[in-house]
Order: sequence, then C-alpha cells, then structure tokens
Amino acid sequence: MTVATFVSFVPKARSGELRQTLMTEDTGELQWRERRTFSGSEFYFTGPTELARKAHIYVTQWLISG
Repeated sequence: MTVATFVSFVPKARSGELRQTLMTEDTGELQWRERRTFSGSEFYFTGPTELARKAHIYVTQWLISG
C-alpha cells in the first residue's frame, strides 16, 4: 500500500469546524493532524494515496462552498 500526505490550509474562521468534524468522525485508515498558524491551520491527511487525496479534495471543495 502506498501512503501519501496531503496538506490543506484552513482559515482560522473555519478550522474549528473542521477540527470538530474530524474529531467526531471515524476516519478509518486516514490519519490527520493539525498545525495551527497565526491565520489558520494546516491539516495534514496521511493514509492510502487515494483516500488522502479524496480528503484533500473534499476539504478544498468545502472551503470554496462556504
């Protein structure tokens, strides 16, 4: 199995919402961690390549739609 890490930057106004969602959901093989910065957070998604890529795409689309 190939493992990859994708990073999504989430502005401070939305990072709490994403953090809460990730903490309450079963992410299965996907691991995540957060690195807080001054203006937001970097969320690192690590796992099987396709799963990590899908998480990154989902977060990107979620940010655009909100």
